[in-house]
Amino acid sequence: MHSKILHICLVFLLSFICFSSADAQVWTGDDNHQPKYETRAVWLTTLNGLDWPRHRGYGIASEEIQKAELCRILDQYQQLNINTVILQTRVRGAVIYPSRFEPWYDAFTGTSGRAPTYDPLQFCIEECHRRGLELHAWVVCIPLGKVADQKRYGREGILRRRPELCKTVGKDAFMIPGNPATADYIAAICREIAERYDVDGISLDYIRYPEKEFKFSDNNLYRGPSYGLADWKRENITRIVRRIHDEVKAVKPWIKLSSSPIGKYANVSRYSAGGWNCYTAVFQDPRLWLREGWQDMLFPMMYFQGNNFYPFLYDWQENSYGHPIVPGLGIYFLDPREGRWQLPQVRAEMHAARNSEIGGIAFYRSDFLTRNVKGLADCCRSEFFSRPALTIPMKWMPGYNTPVSVPSAFSHQPGLLSWQGDAYCYNVYGSNEYPVDCSRAENLVAARVLTNRLELTGRAAGFRFYAVTAQNRYGLESEPVQQPAPALSADHSHLNVSYLINRDLKGQKKSKKKKRK
Repeated sequence: MHSKILHICLVFLLSFICFSSADAQVWTGDDNHQPKYETRAVWLTTLNGLDWPRHRGYGIASEEIQKAELCRILDQYQQLNINTVILQTRVRGAVIYPSRFEPWYDAFTGTSGRAPTYDPLQFCIEECHRRGLELHAWVVCIPLGKVADQKRYGREGILRRRPELCKTVGKDAFMIPGNPATADYIAAICREIAERYDVDGISLDYIRYPEKEFKFSDNNLYRGPSYGLADWKRENITRIVRRIHDEVKAVKPWIKLSSSPIGKYANVSRYSAGGWNCYTAVFQDPRLWLREGWQDMLFPMMYFQGNNFYPFLYDWQENSYGHPIVPGLGIYFLDPREGRWQLPQVRAEMHAARNSEIGGIAFYRSDFLTRNVKGLADCCRSEFFSRPALTIPMKWMPGYNTPVSVPSAFSHQPGLLSWQGDAYCYNVYGSNEYPVDCSRAENLVAARVLTNRLELTGRAAGFRFYAVTAQNRYGLESEPVQQPAPALSADHSHLNVSYLINRDLKGQKKSKKKKRK
């Protein structure tokens, strides 16, 4: 605990130093402490086309414009070594794919319920995977938006099709957590996504009771007195999470289930959550979800600064139950229209998240990263994400230990690597020392390669030797296949001596094992 307090103090000191200079420059050196495993995520919003698509319309021409928009965004992510995209898939009682349950969201065609000429979810999955990015389907659970917007869907909308699951409060509509059928309905949507699409994750948003200002209540369904009203509400939300887990994992157990809870679980010692927290304000219990294995990871919305950020960051880290927790940073506050944050404040929070080894960093939302607001993208490129990283492996899942065969027939031709194997994906490592040490983060040059070849461009082309590992859907890597050993010359150069030593050490270990047998 003392080390955590020291971490907090150091971060506060860093923050003070950064904030004291409005003209602080972005450090341009390479961060040698970048980890091999780190989730680097961005929320890609489709609500009102805030991030994508900016162009609405129907027909092939509009489709091509929208596809080009997305590819430009994903190219930027790839250049920044982002590895996870959280795509808003269920928006507000409407979706961005052809569904049995809900109508099309209007962001693509401009008309509620009208299908575009392509499947945006499928296209995004394919383009993310082509670039080595994970795609997590972002599902908004409880709010249904404005009643007027829902009415535009007519009889296809949830207010008409499943009125027993909905409640309107003034101009707003919500699903009813206290109705057990709500859990079945949302879980059915998540199962549909899992069955039909090769998503890497499903991430739940607004998996909570509405804020007090909405004056929403489903207390009329409470029967008591076996447990209190607050516990009943928490169980209502937990029931949805548990039901989604059971449905999705039955289809594809490797899909990562996550949610975006409020950024503060509850009050911590000496620091108040200010009344805005998971447990008592909106009746979420994400710690329970992790402990029971109903969630694989969390993306808490930590859109705060100072004492409202750092103590709660370490509170999450100390109660993670061995799962990654990826703090979501409110980078939209960098935009003068949204807030008054400065880049050094975000940098300090990124350093704190990395140094805590909590699991990674997430950005809300995409546009503020891709527009490089206040130099954030430059900072990521030079200071934090100058090299690729693998997402956190799912060691807690039984399928993690599924054996992975070592790739074979490895070949290094000028500008091209190739190999053979039937694994889900491959990771490529490069070094100027032989053999390539695949445990070192700085040697990773390409992650989640879905083919059996890699063209060597940019940083990946700058090494003498390469190795490839196979990886299963849970993140377990095989032993590496190395390119053929370099020819030994008479002068016994440093390279050759290193190779001989490594070869002899391995030989000694094998001979000792044989003697024991």
